[in-house]
Amino acid sequence: MEVGYSSFAHDGPKGLKVERLSKAVGKNKSSFYHLFADLEVFTECLLELHLRRARRISTEESNTTTEEELISIIIAHKIDLLFNRQLRIHRDNHAFKKCLFQINQFSIEGLLPVWKNIISLSGNGPLAKMVLHLSLENFYLQITYENLNRDWLQDYFANIRKMVLLFQKSNKELD
Repeated sequence: MEVGYSSFAHDGPKGLKVERLSKAVGKNKSSFYHLFADLEVFTECLLELHLRRARRISTEESNTTTEEELISIIIAHKIDLLFNRQLRIHRDNHAFKKCLFQINQFSIEGLLPVWKNIISLSGNGPLAKMVLHLSLENFYLQITYENLNRDWLQDYFANIRKMVLLFQKSNKELD
């Protein structure tokens, strides 16, 4: 399961080839089919695993109060975020879209309190939530295994804060 999880995180659905997975764990293809019946069953198991992991990550995120704590969680769960990236990229697949929807149901609300503080929008929940949705889409388009690190994340959050400040400034000028 871990090899498949990592393969999907890096290569998406094309990384889930029975022969490749079997070889990576030192087993033959018949062992794979004995355990999972087919690739579809294996993929369903991966999605269930990802949902469990995403719930744990969401709980960790909801208990953070600072950007630094959030960055540490993100870095610690790099493979999970890359898995989630693949779900977004391939959301034309009904099962991936459903899994992504379920994750968004609990993760957005768990992340929102610390997010408001990070982007300096504590007083405007609806705007903070909208910025979070847009930022997540942008975040998942940009992340790679190589760039998902402390420096990149600090820059990413700083740029979002700059965008929010510019928005607030231009909004005040219109008043």
